[in-house]
Amino acid sequence: MSFNEVVNYWLGGVGEDLRRYVIFAFSVWFILWVVLAVPLANRKIRPDRPKLRQMIVEFGASLRSIAIFSTVGLLTFALDRAGLLYGPDLAAQWGVGWGVVSVLLMIVGHDAYFYWTHRLIHRPGLFRIFHRRHHRSNNPSPFTAYSFDLGEAVIQASFVPLWMVLVPTPWWVTGIFMLHQIVRNTIGHAGYELFPARSDGRPMFDFITSVTHHDLHHAQAGWNYGLYFTWWDRLMGTEHPEYFARFAAATRRAALATDTSLVTERTHA
Repeated sequence: MSFNEVVNYWLGGVGEDLRRYVIFAFSVWFILWVVLAVPLANRKIRPDRPKLRQMIVEFGASLRSIAIFSTVGLLTFALDRAGLLYGPDLAAQWGVGWGVVSVLLMIVGHDAYFYWTHRLIHRPGLFRIFHRRHHRSNNPSPFTAYSFDLGEAVIQASFVPLWMVLVPTPWWVTGIFMLHQIVRNTIGHAGYELFPARSDGRPMFDFITSVTHHDLHHAQAGWNYGLYFTWWDRLMGTEHPEYFARFAAATRRAALATDTSLVTERTHA
């Protein structure tokens, strides 16, 4: 493994992660906060918006995180080049069916990894070192997605190398996984509740974390540690007690506004 190979791999990783981050963070911001700001006004979780300065700082911190992601990713590259990463070749022999299953397993595995590492770095002795940067965004934006302290960036970047060592996984699966995580990450910090509600106001897909679910974590940090799914928070008793009420408030405002306009139209008809 030559120095040029290492540098090219690192630069390629930075470029790929940067493209994903920029595309989805800017797209979510532009579509929700500019194009659809008026139609979605009733689904805005909080009345105020993050300041421009906050989003610029978040973008800068995210660039630093991306550099760390690619640096940690060199571990996977080194193991593969040394012939010590057997999983991808083994997974390729198991066919496309296993590839599909491994996508789901990787997402579920990452959710568990995130929940427990996230909860760990909320401990008082670790929070200041690992997680304070992310929570400086009390009112998050799509650019908050990768706004991490150095230590947290290392923790988050370590999941893929660990997974690739422990679980036979095709290389193409990691690409799908990374696409999924940045989409969920930017949407989770979007500030608008995008998930559908049942007639009783509860989330339609209750096992998936909604935007309100993670927004509550930024507002009150001792709750809602889950990333993709709600089951760890419910199993461990760490889901915010007002989650369903807050979700209903974020989704019912639109329905109430529509009902009011209909009543007004009928009155003047």
